[in-house]
Amino acid sequence: MGKIPEADREIAKIVICRSCKARNKVGVTKCRRCGYKALRPKKRELRVKK
Repeated sequence: MGKIPEADREIAKIVICRSCKARNKVGVTKCRRCGYKALRPKKRELRVKK
């Protein structure tokens, strides 16, 4: 998890469309932009640069 707990809670409320990569709210059944129904939760781990 990140350094700021408030930011981690907000990130947990986001799902990403697998088709157009739009951000959507948790609980929606289809994407707000394209209508695609396959959504994934946003990754919660930080990527480390090499």
